Amino acid sequence: MLSQEKIERINYLAKKAKIEELSEEEKQEQKQLRESYLKNLRSSLRNQLDNIEIVD
Repeated sequence: MLSQEKIERINYLAKKAKIEELSEEEKQEQKQLRESYLKNLRSSLRNQLDNIEIVD
């Protein structure tokens, strides 16, 4: 699970990007945080799907 601070940082950078252009450092950080978030999301989804049991 991604920490609350990282999620808040992702949201902050997204809001800031809508208002003004991000610096190169911020763009790199945003890219890294998004990749980490997506990796975590995919892993969680895969785990849930692997644990589904179909009952007839």
